[in-house]
Amino acid sequence: MKTIAIEEHFITPMYREKVSANEFRNFYLNSRSQQIGHNISEQNMDLGEQRLAYMDAAGVDVQVLSFGSPGPQGFDAQTAIPMARDANDRLFEAMQAHPDRFAGFAALPTAAPDVAADELERCVTKLGFKGTMIHGHTQGSFLDERQYWPIFERAEALDVPIYLHPTYPHPDAIKAYFSGYEELARAGWGFAIDTSCHFLRIVFAGVFDAYPKLQIILGHLGEGLPFAMHRLNDHTYQAAAKRGLERTPLEYLKQNMLVTTSGNWYPPAFLCTLLALGADNILFAVDWPYEPNTTAMKFLDELTISDVDKEKIAHGNAERILRL
Repeated sequence: MKTIAIEEHFITPMYREKVSANEFRNFYLNSRSQQIGHNISEQNMDLGEQRLAYMDAAGVDVQVLSFGSPGPQGFDAQTAIPMARDANDRLFEAMQAHPDRFAGFAALPTAAPDVAADELERCVTKLGFKGTMIHGHTQGSFLDERQYWPIFERAEALDVPIYLHPTYPHPDAIKAYFSGYEELARAGWGFAIDTSCHFLRIVFAGVFDAYPKLQIILGHLGEGLPFAMHRLNDHTYQAAAKRGLERTPLEYLKQNMLVTTSGNWYPPAFLCTLLALGADNILFAVDWPYEPNTTAMKFLDELTISDVDKEKIAHGNAERILRL
């Protein structure tokens, strides 16, 4: 069975220069690397033979690559613009070297929204990228703000999705909820909370009324939203109508949201997601190098679903949505 993994990360020398380390981040990378059996930092830098060897060993056929968090979203325009372009050009070189194994999501300098929209168009029309990955808020500023809507407009016009990926939560959330508990602020909990709230802000701001064909992808089986979407709808659909939204919150989640399996290897959570959204809206992803390819493939292989649905999730949905 062919497999296309669509949340697979890399970093660049500029990333290593600009993204500052701290004690807990170093602890996390070191302890996580020991836990999963490879050096995360080393594998993040590889866009060639080592990455392919790990893919081959597990049976991953294609990776859709994306620049690592916090990406350009962690910086002002002066830094973000060259950082995004450098990452995209390096990714394009890797795609040229291995056209049957790598595809790409564009990094965007969201601190300069019009430049970001133009960079998305360059990457899609000139470099053959399949969409973009945006790492949450831009230094505390969320995408529902009107200044960012040119990015949504361009993505819809190009008919490519936006992958909304987690980042370190908003500074106010860190102070209120996670001060002294940094381990909870990251992948274990805070990433999902920040990303799900961010996505809902986009919904309630009316972005999908303005751009009804726009698709946004969330990782990790939807960052908790499939579990809560009916309760969310029941308690907010009247408020959504009062805002002037054309559809209910539940309709936006079912029609404009796609999710991936990345890094959430829990069959009950998958079953909830499958029942909530259907197999047509779930795509396979690993979250390499923060997750092992072997764990993801074992999870996929052991899912007790129909062969038709498994084929959709493994590769068919990615081929359809990303035109691979």
